[in-house]
Amino acid sequence: MAELDYTVATDKPVDEAIQALQSALAERKFSALWHLHVNEKLQEKGFHLEPEFHIFEVCNPAKAKQALETDQKVGYLLPCKIVVYADRNDGNRTKIGLLRPQTLIGLLGDERFRDLATEVEQELRAAVDAAAR
Repeated sequence: MAELDYTVATDKPVDEAIQALQSALAERKFSALWHLHVNEKLQEKGFHLEPEFHIFEVCNPAKAKQALETDQKVGYLLPCKIVVYADRNDGNRTKIGLLRPQTLIGLLGDERFRDLATEVEQELRAAVDAAAR
């Protein structure tokens, strides 16, 4: 089976990595539609989680429109998900990662999405790599 995620490590602290990610996404015409600071949300519910974990749902409107016009079932996979977290298994080193669009789109079994998924994944990988530098 194909790899589910693409994840890189960075020496940046989590907050700085988040800022760098948002800038890198904007340069590629992606934006964060939603940002969940998991630790804060769990704390509101009475649960403590360490270290930091953030989930972003990101979108490029033109590419989302193209995908949805091809087949609305792709909506189950939208928007793309990126995480930024301190990895407790790696000395709390900051990691930035994404669920790979090429792997996810393979679940639909529709070849019409192959090129678009490849393009989106390349752009998101470039954003993650830029944020990590």
